[in-house]
Amino acid sequence: MPVVRWDAIRARRDVRTYEDRPIPPEDLERVLEAARRTPSSMNAQPWDFVVCTDRTTLEQLAKTWRYAAHVAGSAATIALVAADPADQEERDWIFYDMGQATLQMMVTAADLGIGSSHAAVDDQDLARRLLGLPEDRSCVALIAFGYPADRPLRPIARPARHPADQVIHRERW
Repeated sequence: MPVVRWDAIRARRDVRTYEDRPIPPEDLERVLEAARRTPSSMNAQPWDFVVCTDRTTLEQLAKTWRYAAHVAGSAATIALVAADPADQEERDWIFYDMGQATLQMMVTAADLGIGSSHAAVDDQDLARRLLGLPEDRSCVALIAFGYPADRPLRPIARPARHPADQVIHRERW
């Protein structure tokens, strides 16, 4: 398995419109393996991942949040699932770890030419029904994947980001 290249990091962008073609199973497995291997606080691995490729399920998942419409057109969406945390500190670490898993999946996908975009989940009851989640679990986020419909992924020469000298500090603020 090749190491993710610097070009994948520079090419990754949110993609919300996808070509109507499936992701090869071996590429989807690579994305899932990247998620499974993600480092986590104290190696807690607080996640489960539910992969959805059925068009009807994707269309219904898109209804779990007002800004999740892109999920309906994805080739695959991965739901990040975690136990409902007992306290705020545990919740914070779960969300941090899930963020790491999200980015690891997205960069791996970009390395394969697959676009992605995340979505929050507001309607937990609908997500639980669609995904068959136990009552003590929540869907933390949805990550939609597919081949970009507008233009292929390639390194972005001048990303719309704050200049390095405004956000990077050495030793002190």
